[in-house]
Amino acid sequence: MGLFDGLWRGRTADFDSGNAATNAIELTKRHSQVSLTKQGAATGHLRVNLAWRMRSSDIGGPQRESLLRHPFKALKPPEVMGHSQSMVNVDLDLGCLYELQDGTKGVVQPLGGYFGDVNAPPYVKLSGDDRFGSASGETIYINLDQREAIKRLLLFVYIYDQTPAFDRTHAIVTLYPSNGPRIEIGLDERHPQARSCAVVMIENVKNEIWVRREVKFVYGFQAELDRLYGWGLQWGRGHKMKSQR
Repeated sequence: MGLFDGLWRGRTADFDSGNAATNAIELTKRHSQVSLTKQGAATGHLRVNLAWRMRSSDIGGPQRESLLRHPFKALKPPEVMGHSQSMVNVDLDLGCLYELQDGTKGVVQPLGGYFGDVNAPPYVKLSGDDRFGSASGETIYINLDQREAIKRLLLFVYIYDQTPAFDRTHAIVTLYPSNGPRIEIGLDERHPQARSCAVVMIENVKNEIWVRREVKFVYGFQAELDRLYGWGLQWGRGHKMKSQR
């Protein structure tokens, strides 16, 4: 079992509006943020899902198809033919660094058993830990009815078994607001040595809830993401605990 980082202790918006077929907003480098408040979607429970599958043949193989253009492909079983056992067992985890308006900071993640709470601080809860990228993936719930208590949330993905493998997977993080279209962020960039990725920042800016694409890959784990975004937590070795649902 792998050991690594466990917790110890107003802008303008341009975005792709999606289309009628997919009813989705795709956050890209060019169109990187959207206001949930302006869309009337800053209330209720915001569901954040991570799903992934193994890549089929890479360069020189069959034509690659984007999960963002074909979102239902994320529901198919992982493509494992022709891959080694180590590739089949790639374990992506979803986590969230949080900072509340009162200065409280922490993390919600499977590692260390920090599953959070949706009805009490930090108003963020991880529903479970999926180690094989199944159709349901991993899901975090954010209680936006308590948005006034939230300052910023950084949703991130990391590889638990310490084997860099972002270049071997198609991963997508999807936000499902209580109202309006879903928001999609793909992790299709090739960073073969990266072990973690800051995916999306959710911020309360003057009582307006903004969602901003980050997609910043790092070679370390949570401690490196912490330094990159100035969270200021203490980190040490950790391991997974049984999930709570």
